[in-house]
Amino acid sequence: MARAPRHGPYTCGIDAALDVVSGKWKGFILWELEVHGVRRFAELRRGMPGVSEKMLTQHLREMEEDGLVHREVHAEVPPRVEYSLTEHGRTLNQALGPLGAWGGERMRREGLEVATAEIPQG
Repeated sequence: MARAPRHGPYTCGIDAALDVVSGKWKGFILWELEVHGVRRFAELRRGMPGVSEKMLTQHLREMEEDGLVHREVHAEVPPRVEYSLTEHGRTLNQALGPLGAWGGERMRREGLEVATAEIPQG
């Protein structure tokens, strides 16, 4: 189902792609779910030091709306909510691979440091 873009009409494919990955933490969320598979909210948050609960919730909602992340609520007490990548999210990760490699090369070339050992360099 198509939805209205968050940032207005698109001018090209890059514009449309950036609409769904814009935000500091979305790349990390995609990576966490790719590497670790199904994750609960607290597990995602632990894997991304520095993200606030509010920002993680907002990004997960947007990514679910964009069809990148699947949210499953289990009928338990207390409720258990798990997040996983959809096929659409997996294809986005594949598309972002070359960008991550480019960024890793830039970091090496410029002598930039990696914030934590868990963040992929491409």
